[in-house]
Order: sequence, then structure tokens, then C-alpha cells
Amino acid sequence: MTESRHQQAVIKWSEQASIRQKWPCLKLLHHIPNERQCSPAQGKLLKLLGVRRGVPDLDLPVARGKYHGLRIEMKDEDGRTSPDQDWWLGELREQGYFAECCHGWHSAVRVIEWYLELGPFHEGNHE
Repeated sequence: MTESRHQQAVIKWSEQASIRQKWPCLKLLHHIPNERQCSPAQGKLLKLLGVRRGVPDLDLPVARGKYHGLRIEMKDEDGRTSPDQDWWLGELREQGYFAECCHGWHSAVRVIEWYLELGPFHEGNHE
């Protein structure tokens, strides 16, 4: 299964009625399009518009526990993060986000469920 198919499976899981009933906030889960498979002219425009290499694939802008939001870098079972992706994950963690690389859609679903179970955000709840 490709990385793209794994990510599609996460979105499909999140759109199930039973899942949305349990966690309505999943309506905010979205993909950050930062792929660079385009013409040189489009690539230049995207860079001018703020597209950055390594930005995690999925964003859930919902605060939980001590975190401001959840960011997930999707990979297939054998995928590896690039230095740019590692940099973004580290920077987002420093800013109070839970940022994780997930290998396969089952891994991403487990992370999302764990994250949403943390409960309400508490501003003073930082380590």
C-alpha cells in the first residue's frame, strides 16, 4: 500500500458516522498539500505562497491535554522521514504540538485516538 493510500484510509476512517459521532472535532482533520510534483513555474509560485518542504501531511487543529494540536507525517510501512521532515516534527514539538511520524494508516488511527482521549487542553499543563 502506498503512502497516499494509507493517508486516504485515515481520512476515510475519520469520516465514518460512528467515528464522527464519537469525535466531532475530526471534521477539522485535513491534509496540508506540500507535494512538489508540479511544473517549475507552479513550484516557484507555491514556494512564493509559503509551501515548505517537510511540513507534515495531516493537521488536526484541536488542542488536547498539554498540546496545541496534532500533526502527522504519513509513511508507508517502510518509509523514512527526510531531514526536512525531521526538522519540522522537532520544531512543532517545541511549539507545543504533538507531532509524529506514522507508518501505515493503523498507526495513524491509533495516534489520533490516543491524542483525542487526552481530554481538554490545559494551558498550564506543560512539562
